[in-house]
Amino acid sequence: MASIPQRIKDFNSDRLPDYLDIKYQMMAENAFRFLRGTCHLFYEDLQAKDALPQYPLSWICGDLHLENFGTYKGDNRLVYFDMNDFDEGILAPALWEVSRMVTSIYTGLDSLGIKKKEAVRVATMFLSLYADTLALGKSRYMEPRTANGIVQTFLEKVCERRQKDLIRQRTEDKGGRIALRIDRIRFFPLDKTLRKELMAHMHEWIQTDPLLRRRYEVVDCAFRVAGTGSLGIRRYVFLARQIKNPSKYLLIDMKQALPSCIQRCVNITQPAWASEAARVVAVQHRMQNICPALLGTTRFKDGDYVVKEMQPTADKIDFMLMRDRYKDIECVMEDMALLTASGQLRSAGRQGAAIPDELIAFGGDHHWQKGVLDYAAGYAEQVKKDYKEYFVAYKDGYFTRH
Repeated sequence: MASIPQRIKDFNSDRLPDYLDIKYQMMAENAFRFLRGTCHLFYEDLQAKDALPQYPLSWICGDLHLENFGTYKGDNRLVYFDMNDFDEGILAPALWEVSRMVTSIYTGLDSLGIKKKEAVRVATMFLSLYADTLALGKSRYMEPRTANGIVQTFLEKVCERRQKDLIRQRTEDKGGRIALRIDRIRFFPLDKTLRKELMAHMHEWIQTDPLLRRRYEVVDCAFRVAGTGSLGIRRYVFLARQIKNPSKYLLIDMKQALPSCIQRCVNITQPAWASEAARVVAVQHRMQNICPALLGTTRFKDGDYVVKEMQPTADKIDFMLMRDRYKDIECVMEDMALLTASGQLRSAGRQGAAIPDELIAFGGDHHWQKGVLDYAAGYAEQVKKDYKEYFVAYKDGYFTRH
C-alpha cells in the first residue's frame, strides 16, 4: 500500500490547489484535525481489516466525529442541535458510523490532553447510551426545551442571536452598498466572470423557491472556506437582499457535492440518485428530525451542489474550550449518542436499511460493544502514527510539490 502522504495526495488530487493548501495546513494542527481531514483513510482501513459486523445496515452521515454536531435554524425557523454534515452520506453497516465517532472521542480527548482512562469511560458511555436508544426504538431530537446542560445553553444563545448580527459580521459597507466582507479567511474573492455567472445562476435558483421567489435579489457572492474534510472543493456564499425591505439580507451557501469517499469501500447496492447533491440532501432529510432552511440542490456548469441557508461555523461545539470541564463533555457525549441512534432509527427501513425491529434487537444485544471500543482505541493509535508521518511530510514540503 502507498504511504500515508501519497494516499492523501492521491485522494485530494482533484481539489482546488489554493484552498487545498489551507486544508493541508489545518490537518497539520493536531491528530484530531488530521482525522477530520482524512475520512477516506478511515474507511479504506476499516474495509481492509473487516473487524466489525456488517449488520445491521443503516443510513449514515459517513463522517461522524465530535465536531460534526451543531446548532442550526430549521426550515420551521426553530433551532436544533443535531448532526450537520452529510457529504459522505451512504447506506452502510451501522457500526461503521459508530466506530468513526468513537475513534474521534479517543483522538479528540487525547488532543485535549485528557487521560486515556477518561476517554475510555466516555467512549463506553457513548456506546452504552447509543445501544439503549436503539433498543427503545424511538428517535429523539434536541431543541431548547428538550436539551440539557451545555447544549441547552448553546441552543438558547443561538435563539437569542438575530439574523442581522450574522449579516453584520460577514458584510461591510462599500460606498453606501452592503457587500460580503472579503477577509481571505472565511470569504475569498472570485474572478469577475465567474462571479457574474454565479449570481445569475443563484437568481434563477431563487425563482424556483416559493419562499424566496420575487422576494429576494442576489447582490454579491464570494468563495467560502469552512470545515476541514471538504476544503478544496467548490463552495460559494451569496448575499441576497429583500426587495421590499432592502435593510434585510440573507446568506445562502452553495457547496459542491462529490461522490461519497465510502462508496468504493462498501459492497452494498445504493439507490440510483439523480445526482450526488440529491444523495446528500436525501440522507440528510432521512436522518435529521428537521432540516436546515432552504435545503435543496442545483447544478452549475458541470457540478452538482447542495444549497441551504448559511449556518455560522461558530455554532459547532468547540471542544478545545471544554478541556477541563468533564461534566460538560459527558453531557454533550450523551446527547451525541442519543442523536446518532435517533438518526439511524429515523431512517430505518428506507431503501435497504434495516427495519426498526432489527435496530431494536441490535441495541439490546451488547456483545458488539467491546469490539467497537477495541477497534476504535487501536485505530486512534494508528491515527497518531499516521499524523506524525503526515506532519513530517508536510513540513518537508511534500504537499507543495507538483
